[in-house]
Amino acid sequence: MEELLAQIKNCKLCDKDLELGAKPVMSAGINSKIIIIGQAPGSIVHKTGIPWNDKSGDTLRTWMGIDKEIFYNTEKISLVPMGFCYPGAGKTGDLPPRTECAPLWHNSLLEKMPNVKLILLIGQYSQNYYLGEQAAETVTATVQHFKVYLPKYFPLPHPSPRNNIWQSRNFWFEAEVLPKLRGLVKRLV
Repeated sequence: MEELLAQIKNCKLCDKDLELGAKPVMSAGINSKIIIIGQAPGSIVHKTGIPWNDKSGDTLRTWMGIDKEIFYNTEKISLVPMGFCYPGAGKTGDLPPRTECAPLWHNSLLEKMPNVKLILLIGQYSQNYYLGEQAAETVTATVQHFKVYLPKYFPLPHPSPRNNIWQSRNFWFEAEVLPKLRGLVKRLV
């Protein structure tokens, strides 16, 4: 696992195409029980090199009902994005994750984590990649039907502050989805 993690951290495949250059950000451990597959690091995470070290991470940890100590313990949780580097800024937010990363690295990582019991799929990119045709037409519909994907996958919207309006319109998320998520996380960590 250490060799694979070093290869990922030193990857420069997309360096010339990235606004701030290649700086893969992730964390993984061979004994992890949960994998969180997000989109790509934002600019703050790119600067600090710590996955989910921003407001989105704060919200995700609240959703999961855990603190930073548990969240960053690779014996319990691995943090693997679809795109390992900050993709740059677009007109309405960050650009989508680079498409090279997941096919290049995900299978190798997953093979080295035999104890995984749950994979959280954060946002449309991970949901479309892992659920394929089983994903609903929208993230909202996929998240509403989260039970269909259990016990392996648990789809979630992105916890970005930009999604606060989505949360206020979809009251069922806090009432139905988050208690189930917290229960599963508590049991696994």
